[in-house]
Amino acid sequence: MSTEEQPRSFPRRDAEGRILTLGDLLGVSLAGLVIGVLALVLFEWAFATMGAGGFGRTNGWLAVILPLWLFWDDFRAWEFGAARVLAALAGIAVGVLAGLLAAGLAAGLAAGLAAGLPPLVSGALAAAVFTVVYAVIWFHGVHWLARRTG
Repeated sequence: MSTEEQPRSFPRRDAEGRILTLGDLLGVSLAGLVIGVLALVLFEWAFATMGAGGFGRTNGWLAVILPLWLFWDDFRAWEFGAARVLAALAGIAVGVLAGLLAAGLAAGLAAGLAAGLPPLVSGALAAAVFTVVYAVIWFHGVHWLARRTG
């Protein structure tokens, strides 16, 4: 008796390619964020050792590239309509605002430090806040709006 096991993918997706759970969306997007931060730290270290500038001067917001790629993929999986556009715009607006607020608060709290917070740290914190806020608003927003309009 042979049993063929279906390959499991992560994040789990429905037949249309939409991510099924908020946990999957958060897990994969935060993993992408960590990879982005580690890549930035590696590049910063490499350039600092070559004497091409000080460590930590790159904007940490760049770490959000992989989560944005995932969000774009999930956005494309939803059929065209107002639900996906409204949820994405609301997520972007609130996520960017929350990220900027977090970076500003962190910089204000760290103002007592001799050098303050480097852009890599404050930007990475802002990118993390953006990623979580956008994922929550996008996931719940698009599901709620799709049920109401469809």
